[in-house]
Amino acid sequence: MSLVVMKFGGTSVEDTAAIGRTAAIVAGRVALGKQPVVVVSAMAKVTDQLLRAAAAASVGDRTGALAISSRLRARHRDTAAELVKNSADAVALINFIDQKFDSLDEVLRGLSAILELTPRISDLIVSYGERISSRIVAAAFCERGVAATHVDAREVIVTDSQFQKAAPLDEHIDKRAAEKLLPLIAQGKVPVMGGFIASNEAGITTTLGRGGSDFTGALIGGALNAEAIEIWTDVDGIMTSDPRVCPDALRVKVISFEEAAELAYFGAKVLHPATILPAVKKNIPVLVLNSRNAACEGTRITSLAPRCKSPFKSIAVKKKLSIIDVVASRMLMTHGYMKEIFTIFDKHHCAVDMVSTSEVSVSLTVDSNDNLPAIAADLSQLADVKYEGHKALVCMVGDDIRGQSGMAAQVFGAIKHINVRMISQGASEINMSFMIDEDDADEAVRSLHAVFFNDPDPTIFDVDARKEVRSS
Repeated sequence: MSLVVMKFGGTSVEDTAAIGRTAAIVAGRVALGKQPVVVVSAMAKVTDQLLRAAAAASVGDRTGALAISSRLRARHRDTAAELVKNSADAVALINFIDQKFDSLDEVLRGLSAILELTPRISDLIVSYGERISSRIVAAAFCERGVAATHVDAREVIVTDSQFQKAAPLDEHIDKRAAEKLLPLIAQGKVPVMGGFIASNEAGITTTLGRGGSDFTGALIGGALNAEAIEIWTDVDGIMTSDPRVCPDALRVKVISFEEAAELAYFGAKVLHPATILPAVKKNIPVLVLNSRNAACEGTRITSLAPRCKSPFKSIAVKKKLSIIDVVASRMLMTHGYMKEIFTIFDKHHCAVDMVSTSEVSVSLTVDSNDNLPAIAADLSQLADVKYEGHKALVCMVGDDIRGQSGMAAQVFGAIKHINVRMISQGASEINMSFMIDEDDADEAVRSLHAVFFNDPDPTIFDVDARKEVRSS
């Protein structure tokens, strides 16, 4: 059995046309003798609208919250009616949609009464996006001749109770996948389930965090020992940089798990960072593909990638960061001082991206958030503290950067007209990172891309596509 897990993002299921393309892609895999398990996100923008409805209800705006729900109900009903023409199936699907939105409306009414949006209630509200989209997609598949069956992801993906960013419980997921999915697969069915959503051991709805649909796909792929995990999105794969910033960005044909994980964490939007982990454990290749251009071979992510003649594979940017400077001339070398600093960040559940130290100071970069004043207040008990926002971290990823002589000189020579605030090199063999003002980020990326991807290795990069663009 050639089992493949296929995850489709929000833009791949955003409307009738997109779901039709997705159905054709899955049907194509079936025709090739593959056994797909399909994971889908909520329809594009739905999660954001559900969050807005929750926010409105939490401040007592019941009318506004229910109005958002009403518009979402109409969108899902209209999409379902366009996709499913069999009258009995269409009626059943519309009834399902109405039941879910009736339930959502009750939650919003309750929230507008208690005026307290807890993480648990937030997870419940946003879960409706995937719960409904997966049911619509399954019905659309059946209408188009794919033997699909809907599976509630919360019955398979089991997590802890850390609402809004729950951690999966692998042993439970392996057991549930065997119980819930393998019998369907044995019958030749195509299970369709929502990504992002899960439940704890008590059956209470949780979520894996934003972008968690990728994570769901990888968890299912790992649990079922899939041949491959396919991440279907609206771009041709992992690119050498953001094409909106660098129009001549190249598609990366193949990249290692480690390199892809670095890019994902440091700002590349194609993959959720945690997606890589279950695949790495089972050595399952991940393919990033474009549902709007299914003929493109995308990017293949494997445990080991071929050697690349070019020094870098891609440039990622993480914006909306802040730098925190902690200055304590008499404390820095004191035993346990660094531990005290990081204990404060742990207390505020704040991850640190980069650290730089000198004899008298420590500089750290973090996501800009509302906790910064509180973090600074706690740190001020140890030392003098100041912080600056509107920073961006530029991350250049490639193979054995640390072992290439003169690489730092080339990088900083390319951006000599831009002020660099912090530098990190040597901590990783595959990553060179530096911090600059957010306003300079796009210019820095364009300058670096012009230097390092002028003569790309055709084994690793889709050079032919660039030639076609330049010749047209």
